[in-house]
Amino acid sequence: MTAKFTTVRAGALTTVQDAGRPGHAHLGVPRSGALDAPAMRLANRLLGNDPDAAVLETTLTGCALRADRGVTVVVGGAPCPVTVDGRPAAWGAPVRVPAGAVLDVGAAVTGVRSYVAVAGGIAVDAVLGSRSTDLLSGLGPLPLRDGDVLPVGTPARTVPPPMTAPWPGPPAELVLPVRLGPRADWFSPAALRTLVSAAYRVSPHSNRIGLRTEGPPLERATTGELPSEGMVLGAVQVPPDGRPVIFLHDHPTTGGYPVVAVVAEPALAAAAQAAAGTRVRFTPG
Repeated sequence: MTAKFTTVRAGALTTVQDAGRPGHAHLGVPRSGALDAPAMRLANRLLGNDPDAAVLETTLTGCALRADRGVTVVVGGAPCPVTVDGRPAAWGAPVRVPAGAVLDVGAAVTGVRSYVAVAGGIAVDAVLGSRSTDLLSGLGPLPLRDGDVLPVGTPARTVPPPMTAPWPGPPAELVLPVRLGPRADWFSPAALRTLVSAAYRVSPHSNRIGLRTEGPPLERATTGELPSEGMVLGAVQVPPDGRPVIFLHDHPTTGGYPVVAVVAEPALAAAAQAAAGTRVRFTPG
């Protein structure tokens, strides 16, 4: 039999995530998946897992789990304290958790989202080819609750020796390269200059659906209503208050507010770790 985790402390928002469900937008299904995909993949590689094996994504306050059998885990992403039965353990490197011990992933010291990978991966049932929790559509497992039990998959036969790896730090300033369009013509020339020159900050109202910003509003040149149209990952949508919202992995597949620009996907991993108040700059990309 394989191991299981029992949730001792679920934390503010802990979800199961993998590479998500790309390719289903035409059915109204968002992509979902780990917001900081490079962190998920690095944690998995350190355990000999498939890079896209399902992990736990925590938000700000971490989580705590009890293993019923001995398992090996890696906690990465946002730096945080890690303990096993109260004893300090390594962050960003493989850690052995004995049977019955509690792995406690503490609050993020910097950044927002930590990733808990386990040798064998989190083995909840897949939906449309993915084990990811999608907060918008409700697909996949519910966010973790105290007492939830998570099955663990079978570890790889060949487990790499314990090692460490360099982890990128959360951004002190979030720089997002953008390409204007498809609705840049709905905004005044002054608004387009503001977008790539003004300083914005991450709003505390951000979530897995979108990173909201605080800063100067963008003035519309067209004030009419826009029929709903398809939305893509990284779309910079501008709601009526004029403050840009960057769509992340649980974004809707359609929307009726104009998209002034699109952020290049490789930059979105840093957006996943940008805490409230982090300075944001949009740059021509």
